[in-house]
Amino acid sequence: MSWVDVVVAGVILLLLYATLRVGQGTTVSFTPDQPVKIDTDPGRLPYYGARSLLRMFIALAVSTVFTFVYAYAAAKSRRLERVLIPALDILQSVPVLAFLTVAVTGFLALFPGSLLGLECAAIFAIFTSQAWNMAFGLYHSLTSLPRELDEVSRSFHLTRWMRFWKVELPAGMIGLVWNGMMSFGGGWFFLVASEAISVNNQSYALPGIGSYAGAAIADGDLGKVGWAILTMAVMVTGVNFLFWRPLTAWAERFKNEQAEADEIQRSLVLEFLRRSQWPQVIGGALRPVNRAVNRAGRLFGTSDRPLVTSPARRRAGDIVFAAVTGALILWGLFDLARYLYERTGLGVFGEPLLLGLVTLGRVIVLLVGATLIWVPIGVWIGFSPRLTKIVQPVVQILASFPANFLFPLAVWFFLKTGLSIDIGGILLMALGAQWYILFNTIAGAMGIPTDLREAMDDLGVRGWQRWKRLIIPGVFPAYVTGGITASGGAWNASIVSEVVVFGSTTLTATGLGAYIAEATEAGDFPKLLAGVMVMSLYVVGLNRVVWRRLYRLAESRYSL
Repeated sequence: MSWVDVVVAGVILLLLYATLRVGQGTTVSFTPDQPVKIDTDPGRLPYYGARSLLRMFIALAVSTVFTFVYAYAAAKSRRLERVLIPALDILQSVPVLAFLTVAVTGFLALFPGSLLGLECAAIFAIFTSQAWNMAFGLYHSLTSLPRELDEVSRSFHLTRWMRFWKVELPAGMIGLVWNGMMSFGGGWFFLVASEAISVNNQSYALPGIGSYAGAAIADGDLGKVGWAILTMAVMVTGVNFLFWRPLTAWAERFKNEQAEADEIQRSLVLEFLRRSQWPQVIGGALRPVNRAVNRAGRLFGTSDRPLVTSPARRRAGDIVFAAVTGALILWGLFDLARYLYERTGLGVFGEPLLLGLVTLGRVIVLLVGATLIWVPIGVWIGFSPRLTKIVQPVVQILASFPANFLFPLAVWFFLKTGLSIDIGGILLMALGAQWYILFNTIAGAMGIPTDLREAMDDLGVRGWQRWKRLIIPGVFPAYVTGGITASGGAWNASIVSEVVVFGSTTLTATGLGAYIAEATEAGDFPKLLAGVMVMSLYVVGLNRVVWRRLYRLAESRYSL
């Protein structure tokens, strides 16, 4: 056993020990009437940061499993696709605060007297800020699988289980890794809302970097906010170096190309792991389990034998499926309408519908601006592995910073310049939404085969013709995925961006996000439901009118 193996084993044991020590704090006794008090001593920041990291990685693991199941079901079943994809539109439009309102009550009842209930609610909230983007990305990869890979799968008579793990998932691995990185950043963005929860006139707090920053902001202590920002920067940089950088370098092996790139991404951590024998030892130990799982996967059938049904039987099945699904949706809408009618009347929708138009204007301005700025930059970064290595940590830090951490600076800037929060809120919303476009564009540019780029160089194609013939078709599918998730992220970010608080100063913008935030804090469920339903209506409408049409265009014309 070499010294490399000893170091790797020591690091793994240290991570397991740290996880167990930090995890002990998740099961202590807890009563809602005596909430946890957040100690703002900077010395507590390492422990708080570890607690936040544990929640983030648990949520990422759950989001990955959800992505595999949900995206596969939507991509492989024509009937389920008609329900699951619109449902995904709605789920990404539902604000994190709305999920928290339900999750806190449910998980506290599930784990009475234990802090584990509140921990599960926070993890669930972080999950809702990560999962939708990853599911959209993998769904698109599954529906735009290169034809030659599909033919290879069928010619080798792979089972559907093997096809997914050997063909479909590797084809979408680059996009999945970059979307996972972006989703992880989205989890950081909503960390304050997930750890410092205020619902139904009741406040809860969990030990973590987000709740620490929330307490420091509430106290108006700029020094402690600075310590929180420094800790966040260290954590994001460390996670990028130890986790995301090795993953992005490893994902290069799944690039679909015939010519090897002149420059490839490298990671010191990945190269160190490759020198160790532990991956081979663990892989050898799991080989019997892998064979058993592959044999069990034969139950799912092979991909070269599609299910064949008669047209009449298919139409009958479609009618039954549509009738059952439509009945359930109508029943749910009727029940919600009846609840709102009995409490406040249907006139409660009037105000959020008008406020939604204001927030819609901000979302459109944000999307247009982010497209014009970040698509060229994303292509530039994605085409240069050397530049990716330098820029990725910086972009990851910028994408991961919660807007709440910058509220003191935002309040100072708005008051000094006289800039209205109605306009400045667009900048705060951009902190949580624009990165989806950048990260997906980078992934799309990295996925363009090197041999195609070299062919363009040999033919002397430059300037606009190069963009028209290679770059736009190459990155367009990934851009659409980024655009649709950026749209949903912008609506979600409006909730924490249209109400800015620092100490005793509160700036409130006119918009649907501020309406939902105020309803959540006051515990006004009729207004909260109306606001969430209107936000879902706007997001789904925008997706149906714009993004879904672009999705179909990407599948039919711009699939490599």
